Amino acid sequence: MKTQIRVAFAGIGDCCSFLLQSVEKYRNAMETFGGYKLSDITPVAAFDVDKNKVGKDLSAAMFEANTINTDTIAKVPRLGVEVMKGPVLDGIGEYLGKVVSADAKQKPVDVVDVLKKVKADILVNYLPVGSYEASRFYAQAALDAGCGFINCIPEFISS
Repeated sequence: MKTQIRVAFAGIGDCCSFLLQSVEKYRNAMETFGGYKLSDITPVAAFDVDKNKVGKDLSAAMFEANTINTDTIAKVPRLGVEVMKGPVLDGIGEYLGKVVSADAKQKPVDVVDVLKKVKADILVNYLPVGSYEASRFYAQAALDAGCGFINCIPEFISS
């Protein structure tokens, strides 16, 4: 059995932050699920469009003050995962546009290549609600890269 679950994230906001903080806070818990412990979750890639997050270590980007509204429950050490520019696709909506700005000079990475390179097991979709095209893009990227996809937003993708 594998000893880690290699996880990539699309959208580095509140939900991603809280998941990674929870993993850190309960890292030493001995409970298992299917033979895995929380400490087996290993972040390997992260994608966002916010110029204030792209290029930063995931541990810093997830606390970027302009979009994080959750309580802090754990200090997350440097993860060694740089947040990469993902494609904007749906654009940045009216409300999100007040706190997030994309830099047109930053070119998006090839998400499929990155997922393959880091050998991601799962891509978790934490994009903002209403990310219709972007959610489908990341779902297809996961399929093309041969990794699982977990959709954590209320966007209908398949039936």
